[in-house]
Amino acid sequence: MSSKALQEAALELPPDERAELAQMLLLSLDDQSEGELAEVWLLGAKRRAGELDREEVQPIDAEEVRRKARILLR
Repeated sequence: MSSKALQEAALELPPDERAELAQMLLLSLDDQSEGELAEVWLLGAKRRAGELDREEVQPIDAEEVRRKARILLR
């Protein structure tokens, strides 16, 4: 299967399966364990939450993020 066909098939998966696939792919690129990677994600989430709390950044609606991502992927 070509990379393009694989991408198209993956994008047709339900959101939870796409998230699981994304996590598996990310883990395959990193030497960190799943626990270490989870810690990095948690630290990033805490940092972002702090930025939101301090109003350093503004939240963006998930639908808006999806719309922009689709445009970028075209």
